[in-house]
Amino acid sequence: MIVADAVSFGKALRTRRKKLGYTQSYVAEVSCMSVSFISDLERGKATAELGKALFLAGLLGLDLELKER
Repeated sequence: MIVADAVSFGKALRTRRKKLGYTQSYVAEVSCMSVSFISDLERGKATAELGKALFLAGLLGLDLELKER
C-alpha cells in the first residue's frame, strides 16, 4: 500500500489492527498511548506525533519504506 497522506496512513493502521483482532483499547494499553491518540491517528489527524505514529506502526507489524520518486 502506498501511503501518501495522514488519512491513508491511519487507514493502514486501522486495517492492520482489525486484522490482528486488536481493539483500540488493547493497543493503547500495550503501547502506553491513549485511546484518543490512536483514534485520531486512525482517522488521519495530521497533527499526530510522527515518532508515536511510527512506533505504533512497528508495534502492529507494519514496515515502512521511503522511496525516491
